Amino acid sequence: MDKIWIDQELHKGRPSPEGRLPKEMRVYDLLDKLEIPYVRLDHGVTPSIEACHQVDELLHIEICKNLFLCNAQKTDFYLLLMPGTKKFRTAVLSKQIGSARLSFGPPEYMEEFLDITPGSVSVLGLMNDHGNRVRLLIDKEILDEPEIGCHPCINTSSLKMATKDILEKFLPYTGHDYQVVEL
Repeated sequence: MDKIWIDQELHKGRPSPEGRLPKEMRVYDLLDKLEIPYVRLDHGVTPSIEACHQVDELLHIEICKNLFLCNAQKTDFYLLLMPGTKKFRTAVLSKQIGSARLSFGPPEYMEEFLDITPGSVSVLGLMNDHGNRVRLLIDKEILDEPEIGCHPCINTSSLKMATKDILEKFLPYTGHDYQVVEL
């Protein structure tokens, strides 16, 4: 198995824009505008669970699992945040939100609504959902954690920030509410 590159140094604040995608820099612009402090860890694409665990250890958190889901008709879309180690059970979630036949949302909708590609799904993508097409679902265990880990709309960096800042600053700014679920 190939080892991925992981910067061993934690960074506070935004990186230099060289080599960064504009959508990533827009995340930092918004976090700065909302005065949301964060710690950043740069790394290569994290293709394995082992690499994700190494990122978790360096940030001293568990990066949450972010799943982009939709109903069978592709009319209702959801972003689910859940602990990375928890198993996703479609039937349990479907019952709680009243939507049968959930599946993973197609990449074209992920890109259209969140400006994110597969592997980079993040709550921060909601900043790009101006039509509020995506409904946020958060597992109760995530809300119990003081900090949350996620990608800045690209999976070559990971951020750690206060869960409270996401709930009380970021989501109100984007116009998104959330539903608590228990998986």
